[in-house]
Amino acid sequence: MKDSEKHLQDLAQIRSMMERSSRFLSLSGLSGVFAGIYALIGAMAAYKLLGVHIREALSSPTLFVANIGGIEDFNIPFLLIPCSVLIAALISGYYFTWRNAQKNKQQIWTKTSWLMLANLFVPLAAGGLFCLILIFHGIYFLLASSTLIFYGLALINASKYTLDEIRYLGISEIIIGLLAAVFVGYGLLFWAIGFGVIHIVYGGVMYFKYEKNN
Repeated sequence: MKDSEKHLQDLAQIRSMMERSSRFLSLSGLSGVFAGIYALIGAMAAYKLLGVHIREALSSPTLFVANIGGIEDFNIPFLLIPCSVLIAALISGYYFTWRNAQKNKQQIWTKTSWLMLANLFVPLAAGGLFCLILIFHGIYFLLASSTLIFYGLALINASKYTLDEIRYLGISEIIIGLLAAVFVGYGLLFWAIGFGVIHIVYGGVMYFKYEKNN
């Protein structure tokens, strides 16, 4: 009986070592929580820039489409919001992940982490270029859905090199992005849910599952 238990423990240790060598496990859930908070702040700023109150957007979705289609200087102030959200999320994401790696005595920049970033970057770059094409043609109302869908694809593509929760996060983002493409009047609201609420939920789950008690 003792020999079988010892064999099971040895197998568990071998599996854990293989997982650590093939996956980037230092990703912090707090980075997702803070990214979600930044996204919610960005969504509120976007509604304010559009001159649309959130209650008005919920009751009259066509108002959102009309206002976003009429912004003449859309390319400058409006794009500063997602860019600011992205920069803030990247900074806090790197900090919390670095802190988590230091706590677990792990390295951040490994072959696995570079593979994860490479797999994440390709769909993100394609999505960014696609969004620029939409802006060029004045198709602003599909920007929210496009960013969500391509972001979800990027997460799924990179999930094989990190935590399993990232795959489910990517699937959630794609579903919300498709809904945003159908209900275009609620595009910004779905964007806030996808990048804001869902990030906070998944980030919180990851934090309490992997970090809080370690």
